[in-house]
Order: sequence, then structure tokens, then C-alpha cells
Amino acid sequence: MKFLSLLCCFLLSLSALAAEPSKPEAVELDSIIAVVNNDVITRVELENRLQLVKKQLGARTQLPDDAILRKQVLERMIMEKIQLQVAKRSGIRIDDETINRVIENIAKDNKLNMEQFRQVLARDGMAFADFRENIKNEMIINELRKRQVNNKVSVSEQEVDNYLANQANIKNQQEEYRLSHILVATPEAATPAQIQKARSRAEALRERILKGEDFASIAIGDSDGPQALKGGDLGWRKADQMPTFFSRIIENMKVGDISQPLRSASGFHLIKLMDKRTQEQSHEVQQTLARHILIKPNQIVSNEDARKRLQNLRTRILNGEDFAQLARAHSADTASAAEGGSLGWTNPGTMVPQFEEQMNKLEPGQISQPFRTQFGWHIVQVMSRRKHDDSEQFIRNQARMVIGKRKAEEAAQNWLRRMRSESYVEYRFNQ
Repeated sequence: MKFLSLLCCFLLSLSALAAEPSKPEAVELDSIIAVVNNDVITRVELENRLQLVKKQLGARTQLPDDAILRKQVLERMIMEKIQLQVAKRSGIRIDDETINRVIENIAKDNKLNMEQFRQVLARDGMAFADFRENIKNEMIINELRKRQVNNKVSVSEQEVDNYLANQANIKNQQEEYRLSHILVATPEAATPAQIQKARSRAEALRERILKGEDFASIAIGDSDGPQALKGGDLGWRKADQMPTFFSRIIENMKVGDISQPLRSASGFHLIKLMDKRTQEQSHEVQQTLARHILIKPNQIVSNEDARKRLQNLRTRILNGEDFAQLARAHSADTASAAEGGSLGWTNPGTMVPQFEEQMNKLEPGQISQPFRTQFGWHIVQVMSRRKHDDSEQFIRNQARMVIGKRKAEEAAQNWLRRMRSESYVEYRFNQ
């Protein structure tokens, strides 16, 4: 389609020249900036993305020269192309309904209806179709990373035990740090010369910062890290939510300090401690005791049949029949049916979102209308709620999440670097 568009532009340009021979103006056509495997990035695409990045960053930080920023943006676009190509080969698709729902939620989070949201985008110079395509691509890449990296990361109980046995992690779990980051990447199986070159570059960047240049500006222009175009901002993190070699250094840094270059398998890192704070956490959760009846549609029972059967059962319960007896007789969830439909005391996040949403709307004693989840059609009754101190399990879950996130981040860096090295990339301009 890109080539057809280019051809149309070319033919239209020829027609304009033929129609107005008295105005022989030069018409600059779009051109290819980079070839990425079997796809291309055009000059117009790059310039559009560059202008978008400038709008997003311009008010927050000092921007590097256009030439430096353009190169950085192009590298990010190349990595996006590569990931989207892998996603396409993997059969990853995002349906229109899901994309529309995400965009509606974005608008709602900004307290706008869809018409107002479109007007804001237009005011900022972005076509709604382009915004929608960007959201779609971001969702595809997130799904790809989930499949290729996150879902392959496992955390053993022994790893959790070892983590919790580290008293330093427990001691500092309330302390949070705001970090900015610059990465000077090294290739896989880097030679000593490549390692030394990267080290020297990291040291030179640190010297520029110490002499007064803006950290965020240098990150935007020179960092190979995934947050480069955000000025290297890693946000707020606890010591146990960052790589170990970061946390060891951070504990001895003051706000505003810049680390020496830190070596890892990915390359050399510079980190700046922007701020720190202490945040208290509560480990008390609200648990819900509920019971349900499940009807599963099949070749004989349609969705409408399942809904009507549950509507009838709900009416019978409201008229005095026993919920537990009807659950035992009719529910397709055999495990809970044996317990009269009881799901026991559940923590937030235990149930699938659609079920939890319906359950949370109910007061104790109330029964929901029939609703559908991925498992079938349900009615649910909330029997009771309580506050529960879930500290021990909460701490273990937090430890598991921290370990998993750390392993996933390291795996993602290696995965991206490997994909980049295995891809064919040709620049069509002088870098």
C-alpha cells in the first residue's frame, strides 16, 4: 500500500505539472529513509513522529539538536517495525472492539467524551486515525512481549524464600527512589574493543552532565535505553524493583548524584537519583464471601437459553428456594456446586474482571442479574465481606512480582538486542 501511495503521489505531481506549465515548481516526493527487513520507513513518517516527540517532550525538557533527536527517533521506529513484523508472523491481532474500548477508557481517564477527545487530538495536530493506529501498534507490541518474554519468566518458591531471607530488601521495602537512566549498549558477544568504546562513551556522557548539560536531554539524544525518549525517566521504584547492581549503588547516593558507569550484559549504565521518599503500605484487604451458579452454553444450550435458565433460577431464589440446593442441582462449576455454589473468601483480583466487577456491585445478600464471562453465564450472591490481614501472603506475592519483573526486564533487553542483530536494516541517508 505504501508503494501504491507513492505511485499515486507521483502521478498526481505529473498531472499538476502538465496542467500548469507556466509554474514549473519542483515537487518533493516522499523518500525512503530506512529499509527494515521487508518494510520501509519513509521521510514523512519519520518527520511526523519527530514532530510528535517534540510536542510531547518540548515543554518538559531541553531537546537535543534535530539531527541527534531524529536519529534517536528513527532507531525507535526501526525497533517498532521489527517487533510488529514478528507479531504479524506470530499471528497476533487486536480486534477493533478491544482497540475502541481502550481509546474510550483513555478519553474517560481524561474526563472527555469521544467527540471532545477527537477535538483535543485535532487541536494538537494529530489525526484520530493516526492516534488509533499508534494505540493498536502499542497493544500488539505489548502482547508480543507478553508471549515472547513475560510468559516465559518463572519464579520458584525457592527464589521467593531466598529473596525474603535478604534482610536488606525487607529493611528498605518502604523506601522509593525516582531514577533517570542512560544506557550505552554493547552488542552480544562484544569484543574487548567494543566494550572499551562503550565504556569511554559512557564516561564522556557523564562528564558532559557533570559540566552542566541536562541529563534528560542527553538521555533523549544518546541513550540506547527503552525510556530514552522520556528523558531516561524510570519513575518511582523501590530498591528491590530495580536491577541488583542499581540498588547497591542507590543506597549510598544523594538526590542529584550521578553514578559512575555501571557494567551489565546490556552495556554501561548511568543513573541519576532524582528524588526519594518513604511510602507506607497497608497489607489489609477486603475479602468477599460469595456463591454462584454457572451455566455453560454448548451445542444444545444457546447463550440466550443459558441466560433465561439463570433468570428463572434467580426468580426461584428470590421467591424463597434455597440457593445452595439449586447450585448443587444446576451449576456447571462442579467444584463450587458441591459446596452449594460457595467460592469461599476471595481477595481482590482473584476472580476474572467481569465476575469481580459484578460481585463488587452487590451488597451482602443481593443476587446479580445473569452476566457472562469467558466461562459461561453466572448469577452471583454476596454473602458477606470482611477486612483481612493478608500480610504474609501479600509479602510473598510482592516478592514474586518483583523477582518476575526484574527477570522480565533483563530478558526483554536481551530479546530486543537479539531481534535487532538478526534483522536486516539499511539506512538510505548519511548517518
